[in-house]
Amino acid sequence: MNTPSLSVVIPTFNRLTTLRHVLPSLLNQTLPAQAYEILIADSQSTDGTDAFAREIAEREGTGRVRYLPGAYGSRAAARNAGIVASRAPVVLFTDADIIASPDLCERHAAGHAAHGARKVAIVGCELQVRSLEDYRRQRDEPSVRRPLHPPTRRRLSWLYFLTGNASVRREDLLAVGGFDEAFTGYGHEDLELGYRLVRHGVEILYDPQAINYHWHPVAFGEQMGRMELAGISTVRFYRKHKDPAVMINLGMTPVSLGLHSLLSALPGLVRVFERAGAREEAPRKNTWPYLARQIAYQYRYVGGIKRALREERAAS
Repeated sequence: MNTPSLSVVIPTFNRLTTLRHVLPSLLNQTLPAQAYEILIADSQSTDGTDAFAREIAEREGTGRVRYLPGAYGSRAAARNAGIVASRAPVVLFTDADIIASPDLCERHAAGHAAHGARKVAIVGCELQVRSLEDYRRQRDEPSVRRPLHPPTRRRLSWLYFLTGNASVRREDLLAVGGFDEAFTGYGHEDLELGYRLVRHGVEILYDPQAINYHWHPVAFGEQMGRMELAGISTVRFYRKHKDPAVMINLGMTPVSLGLHSLLSALPGLVRVFERAGAREEAPRKNTWPYLARQIAYQYRYVGGIKRALREERAAS
């Protein structure tokens, strides 16, 4: 069996609906089939993922697709299982609800090959789509895309190390200990790994042409819950590293905490923001519903930070 040059790691849990589209997009790449492998790290899904993944693996043969079920307690643990099982020198992380462009794997493999032994990570362009129809539109009409970064950007900080579209040399991942499995809630396990990679000497590069499409629209109420969990993860991140840059970049500052206290004293105003934010499922930027939604999200996020700090004090 040939040793692949790229291992694609996909953590999943009950994402069969989207995985049925994601996996074919990864199997039909411009990179030759023998040059990459796909590892599905499944946290004991109950929606038929097992049968689907095993069927694909058997059909493809030669170990090109490997199914790795396990009692993974988090996305961090599932991704770590993929890193350990990977056979290639470069690991590409994506997710079970992110559809790949045909040259995604080729872009990441070529990017690392171009830098030789230099320590780099490559982050691609992850576009948000609301539906399969929206995916097809953005795929076919580049003018309607709204990427996070301008196409001229070439380097990123750890703050943008997002593992829906990111590749790293396996030896660098192992050198820093992989993902921290203590991040069991939502948020920051990827940023925290990016932070350690940068401290290890890895430069994070941006490839605007390494494109994939994140098909997971999140309702307003669900996203508010996620933001609170992300705030809790921020405290864990800072306590681990005690770096003021972490505190500042992730909004764990006296100013943000003070503004949260001010809003908390005005619950009626908070409800105004939340009602306005919930008014449109996908509000346009610079509109009142959009601005209200961002304020509501930040309120919940800082609330998560405060909750984690309270729990710390209670435990001490």
